[in-house]
Amino acid sequence: MMTNLFNSFDPSTNIFSLNWLSTFLGLLFIPSMFWLIPSRWNFLWIKIIMILHNEFKILLGTKIKGSTLIFISLFSIIMFNNFLGLFPYIFTSSSHLVLTLTLALPLWVSFMIYGWLNNTVHMFAHLVPQGTPPVLMPFMVLIESISNIIRPGTLAVRLAANMIAGHLLMTLLGNTGSSLSLLMINLLILTQLLLLILESAVAIIQSYVFAVLSTLYSSEVN
Repeated sequence: MMTNLFNSFDPSTNIFSLNWLSTFLGLLFIPSMFWLIPSRWNFLWIKIIMILHNEFKILLGTKIKGSTLIFISLFSIIMFNNFLGLFPYIFTSSSHLVLTLTLALPLWVSFMIYGWLNNTVHMFAHLVPQGTPPVLMPFMVLIESISNIIRPGTLAVRLAANMIAGHLLMTLLGNTGSSLSLLMINLLILTQLLLLILESAVAIIQSYVFAVLSTLYSSEVN
């Protein structure tokens, strides 16, 4: 029995909880390459990868070959986790800051280390936008530094908040079903279906936003 609404998102205090194993269920959705003739799912997956590769290549440039692979993989793992959370009794690991910060923080730290070690002048130039009056330069450096430091937090919170908001709304509506009339239950089912379609779109959009923002952050350090 739930003691409060957020218990449905409780991953358990045990670090070896089976709930977190849902993160690896996404591997089952990756199409197998063992068949001689590719399936339609295989064609669709390759098409998605090529579209993402072309978009990320424009943002990153051609300085490092194969650099789009890490961002395509990031998009894939987030999208699979978001989608799996829409199925009943499957734990949504992407709605927790434990997972989202684990993805965002190492990426940001590695970008910062690489940028400050290899392109120090370029990183200093980013702190003062072009055309800033000399009087405002100290304030701009402070503002840009703060906005740079909170980037991993905003990446992680954006993904977790968007995922948990829709799930909470669906949980709230679902819990009211037992006390409604037949007409209202039909309206509730219709509303839940519309919310499910919306959450499916959010699952794709949020994974795409996370991957694109990570790509933009990495392109700034080159």
